[in-house]
Formats: sequence, structure tokens, C-alpha cells
Amino acid sequence: MIENVLRGNAEYCFEIGDSVDVLKRIPDNSIDCIITSPPYWKQRIYEDYDGELSNIIGMENSPDEYVENLMVVIREVKRVLRPSGTFWLNIGDKFWKKCLMGMPWRVALAMEKEGWILRSDIIWDQMKGTQSCKDRFRDIYEHVFQFVKSSKYYFDDDAVRIVPEKSPYEKNGEITSATGVTGKKYFSQIQCSEVLSAEEKENAFAALKETLDEMKRGELVDFRMTIRGEQRVFHSESKKISGRAKELHDKGFYIMKMRKKGFLPSNIWRMVPEDTWRKDAHCAVFPEELLRVPILSTCPVGGVVLDPFSGTGSTVDAAVQLERRGIGIDLSREYVEIAKKRLSVTMENKRELLIYS
Repeated sequence: MIENVLRGNAEYCFEIGDSVDVLKRIPDNSIDCIITSPPYWKQRIYEDYDGELSNIIGMENSPDEYVENLMVVIREVKRVLRPSGTFWLNIGDKFWKKCLMGMPWRVALAMEKEGWILRSDIIWDQMKGTQSCKDRFRDIYEHVFQFVKSSKYYFDDDAVRIVPEKSPYEKNGEITSATGVTGKKYFSQIQCSEVLSAEEKENAFAALKETLDEMKRGELVDFRMTIRGEQRVFHSESKKISGRAKELHDKGFYIMKMRKKGFLPSNIWRMVPEDTWRKDAHCAVFPEELLRVPILSTCPVGGVVLDPFSGTGSTVDAAVQLERRGIGIDLSREYVEIAKKRLSVTMENKRELLIYS
């Protein structure tokens, strides 16, 4: 089944079994994108698993054992992932003896020691949660880490850019950005500046005029200008740390432009967990939107997405819907049956769309 998906002869498949055992059957460097949420420590029991519970990831006696066992799987993940691929990892945290374990970061740091590059830490704000404890605050977020094997990897930024709802407009011969910036304030600040040299002022005027012309031509929707002595650098004023600080020091100004094609999503994603295919209280299913952005940006069309802890099949389902192929692995026969049912619905919907399109 896996071979058929890798060769392009099937759109998806599910395998029942231990993740490491199944991953060992997958060739090196053959998967474009891996997205998974492994069992959280001390938070899941497979009801239909007839083996030793102590062998299941998440049932270890200590956080260190959990990390060690999970790393065995992650080493296989690294082997099968293409050099251009991305590994998206969602892990929940756990309190143990009143102490928050920092489990996501324990795993992330262990991965960095083995050569993984951590590119993003996405905060998944689930927007709702329960409160079973009265001496700490509610938990409503989890981490989603973006890891890569190489500094050069596949990333289609245009596929996930957010296009602003508003556009620049012209009134009384004056161009105004999507958020109401006309440039008048900047022209005045440049003119009145006591810290810019005459040459720096001339260059700043020219750059500002060109930016406004770009908006008139429809190439930009918005911009912000930082002028030495007027605005401060957003991150750091150290030229050794901030490229913007160096630019401000060398030129006296810099302009941040928002192109017409939009901007990339931030690292805070507000999405409620899905309930439709929820199996039990421990099974917080990925919402489709949480999977859409990673798949569109880091897996080429027709590529292969793998989930080594696939549960009820959210990742594979999203991959197939987005014209990718999917492979799911899970220990639970019951979960895999639910996943297969889910994909049968998706495939039927795709067939109906083809008929009526």
C-alpha cells in the first residue's frame, strides 16, 4: 500500500502498527512533508491495543523516557524525509507533581542536538479550554514546531499569503494606503529633520516618492517608513543584531513595503479543534485550517504527506483534499477504521465535484 502511494498509483493509505516498524519500510528521502501529533505523555490509552501498554509512546514512567522513545521515531522520520522536506510537530504539555514539564521544548531541544533546524514555533490558540484547577490559569494553546533537515527546503510562500481586504485609493489627487498612510507625515519629518544630512534627505524624499508611485501603479497596498531621529527600530538598535538598525544608521531611513500579493501568516494561529471526527476525550483532532497552511506551503502539489501517528486521519484527509497524497500510521485499528471511513467520504465528494464541474 505504501509503495503504491509513493509511486503515485494511489492517493492515500493507512497502516496499522508501530510507527517505527512501519517507517522502516519506507525508503530514505521519499516523503515531502510530515505532520503529526504524537500521543501526549500520560494522556492517551489505546482501548483496542492488545500489547504491553509500557511499549506505547506516552505511557512512560518519566518525561525523559518519553523524549527518548519519541526520538526513536523522529530519527526514522528524519531518514524518510526529503532534504527539501519539512516536519511539523504538535506536542501538548503536561503537569507532573504540580510542575509544568515543558514537554514540547524538551523534545525540540533534543531534536536540535541531532541536527534538526527549528524554523518556526507556531502557537496554536485553540480558543477554548476547560478549567479543572483553581490555582493556575487555563490552558488554551499548544505548540506546533516547524523543523527542517536542510537550510534550503521547499516553501511556497505565495500559496499561503493573506491578501489585504482593502486597497490603496486616490482622493483629491493624493494616493492613500490601505491603512490610511499618505506620506505627508514622512515628507514633513524628512524636511524638518535636524539629524539627516542634505544628501540623506534627498535620498529619503526620492525613496518615499518612488514608494507612493508603486502604490499608484498597484504594486503596493501599504508601507511604513522609519526615519532616523523620528521612529525607533522595532527589534533592536544594535547594528550587529538588526539589519534594519544598520540600514537606519547607514542611510538615515528605511521603508517597509507590503506588496499586493499580501503577507505571510503570523506564528499565532487561532483555530478551534475539530469535533466531527473526535474519537474520545484524548483525541483533539486537528482543524482543517491548521493543516492547510503547512501542506500548501511545504508540500508541492502531488507530493506525499506522512503522519506517523495519524489517529482519525485528519492529516491524510487534508492532504488528499489539497491534491497531495497521504500516508497514515497508527497503532489503533479502531482509529484507522474511522480514518478510512473519513477518506471514503472525501473521495466520494471529490468524485461528485468532477462529475458536476
